Amino acid sequence: MTGIVIAVVILLALFVLSVFFGSFFTVQTAHAGIIQRLGKFSRIASPGLNLKIPYVDSLVRTLSLQVQQLDVKVETKTKDNVFVQIPISVQYRVNPDKIYDAFYKLSDPIKQIESFVYNVILGHVPKLTLDQTFEQQAEIAVDVERSLDASMKDFGYSIVKSLITDIVPDNKVKAAMNDINAAAREREATVSRAETEKMLLVKKAEAEAESKRLQGEGIANQRKAIVDGLRESITKFSEAISGATAQDAMALVLLTQYFDMMKEVAGTNRSSTIMMPHTPNALSDLFAQFRNAIVTGEVVAAASTGSVAASAGDKSAGSI
Repeated sequence: MTGIVIAVVILLALFVLSVFFGSFFTVQTAHAGIIQRLGKFSRIASPGLNLKIPYVDSLVRTLSLQVQQLDVKVETKTKDNVFVQIPISVQYRVNPDKIYDAFYKLSDPIKQIESFVYNVILGHVPKLTLDQTFEQQAEIAVDVERSLDASMKDFGYSIVKSLITDIVPDNKVKAAMNDINAAAREREATVSRAETEKMLLVKKAEAEAESKRLQGEGIANQRKAIVDGLRESITKFSEAISGATAQDAMALVLLTQYFDMMKEVAGTNRSSTIMMPHTPNALSDLFAQFRNAIVTGEVVAAASTGSVAASAGDKSAGSI
C-alpha cells in the first residue's frame, strides 16, 4: 500500500507541475501568438508572458510582425523577342490588425506572393521592348507594389516595397548591345573627327586666301612703286639732258634694268648658263629694240584712242 500511495503522490505532483508550467508561455517581441481552444481559434497572444488553460488551449503558431523580404526571379520575353530574367525583391509584413486573416486565409503566403508577382510582370514586360524595359524599371516596380498590396490586403498582408534589382538579358544580347553602343560611339567620334578636319581645312583655305590677297596687294604696291620710280627717273633724265625724249629715257631705264638682271643671274648659284650676244653692236640693237617697242606701243595706243573717238563720233552723227 505504501508503494502505491507514493506512486500516486508522484503522479499527482507531476500532473500539478505540468498544469502549472503548461499554463504559462511567452511570445517574442514583434510577434503574435495564435491560441486555439480545442481546435477552435480562441485569441491572439501579445508579446510577453501569457496564460492559457492547460490541455485545453494550445499555442499553434507564432507569426512574425517584422518586415520580411521575398526574392523572386521572373523569366519572360520582351516585345522584341528578347528573353530576360527580372529579379524582384518584395518586402512585406503581416498587418497587426489582420493577424487572423494572415494565418487562416492563406495556407502558403509565399507562393501566393510569387504568383501575383509573376502575374504582374508577365502582364507588363511582354508589351515593352528591351530598351523600354530598362527605361521603365522603376515604373514596373511601382506597378508590382500596388497590385500586390491591393491583392494581399484581403489576406492580412501589406506590401512595404517592391524593388527590381536588375534586368538580366542573355549574354549574347548583352554582347550585341555593347557592340551597338560601341559602333554608335565610333560613328560619333568619326563625325567629330571629320568636322575637326573640315574646320582645319576651312581655316587653312581662309589663311591661304588672306595670304594671296596680301601678296597681291604687295605686288601691286611694288609695281606702283616701280612705276612711280620710273616716272620720276624719266622726268629728271629729260630735264637734265636737252634734246632727250621720254622714249630715250625709258629705253635707258629698261637697259639699266636689263644689266641689273644679268648681274643678279650671274650672282646666284642656282642659275643655269645663258648664252646671249653681248657685243657693242648687240647692245646698240637691244637699245634700239627697247626704243622701237616703246614707240610702237604709243602708236598702237594712239590708234586705239582714235578709233574709239571715231566710233563715238559716228554714233553721235547717226543719232542726229
